[in-house]
Amino acid sequence: MIPNQWYVVLESKEVKKQPVGVTRMGEKLVFWRDSTGVVHCFRDYCVHRGAALSEGRITEDALVCPFHGLHYDSSGRCTLIPANGKDAPVPDRFRAHVYPTYEDHGFIWIWWGEARESLPPVSFFEDLDVSFAYATIHDPWDAHYSRVIENQLDVMHLPFVHYNTIGRGNRTVVDGPGLEWVTPDLLFVYVYNRIDDGTPARKPHEVPVPDPRGDFKLELLMPNLWQNHISKDVRIVAAFVPVDCEHTLLYLRFYQKFFPIYPFNRWIAWAAMPFNRLIAHQDRRIVVTQEPKPSSLKSDEMLVPGDRAIVAYRRRRAELLAMAREA
Repeated sequence: MIPNQWYVVLESKEVKKQPVGVTRMGEKLVFWRDSTGVVHCFRDYCVHRGAALSEGRITEDALVCPFHGLHYDSSGRCTLIPANGKDAPVPDRFRAHVYPTYEDHGFIWIWWGEARESLPPVSFFEDLDVSFAYATIHDPWDAHYSRVIENQLDVMHLPFVHYNTIGRGNRTVVDGPGLEWVTPDLLFVYVYNRIDDGTPARKPHEVPVPDPRGDFKLELLMPNLWQNHISKDVRIVAAFVPVDCEHTLLYLRFYQKFFPIYPFNRWIAWAAMPFNRLIAHQDRRIVVTQEPKPSSLKSDEMLVPGDRAIVAYRRRRAELLAMAREA
């Protein structure tokens, strides 16, 4: 995983009144809400004897350890060790490891990296607003999150993996693809796949960017968000949530606003999810077989021009890893 980044790790609805323990980024974490509804994230570890804080409870805006009743406030500071008496001072070293959090668009982010006085803003897809209704499924993959991301940038696999669904038409030749870095961390991919008529694939500089034919494009927002921009009214969004080095939880959403009337707008979004799950599982069957588990800019893979978007992702990922090491 790339340090010093904001990662989507949960949906908002997964954290309610009591502590929730999950594994993310290869670490056991606990999430909880205070009385104002603000989400907090600690390492799921009591500094006293190593018990899981996620097995505890919330009392007066404090996370209480289930083992010996130590109280932690939202800053991670231990405010009470019951065995010492309610008025006894607590040594400063009794402090949980805290991860900054951010919540919006029905997602929860954590800042995974070094502590800083000021953190960069969290980014999301600017053209997704409250006018869209959406539905979400959670899909576990036995794959490194970088492989799952690359699969969604892979324009070559469509007629083979999805030959009977979204890849119908035998469009095996990949012209381009067209790439556009809108910001250092937002990549647009324009797809120009076609049937093989005997002419060679056009090179990247021979395809127009942006695509003049319409709104369709793939969007990657580093480090772990993706959008299939199907039209101004229909989108598919994915958060590739790292569980550990060999497991990813795919949060897959279908957004629509072509039928805006509540509650039917949400029903329509949910009705689309079985098909989206089918597509994801067609991908998952292959991606979990890839070796090595994480991708890398320097690897033994023999890439071709159609892999251009994957190379662009790997380069940016390598840049961010290098920046984190320097920091």
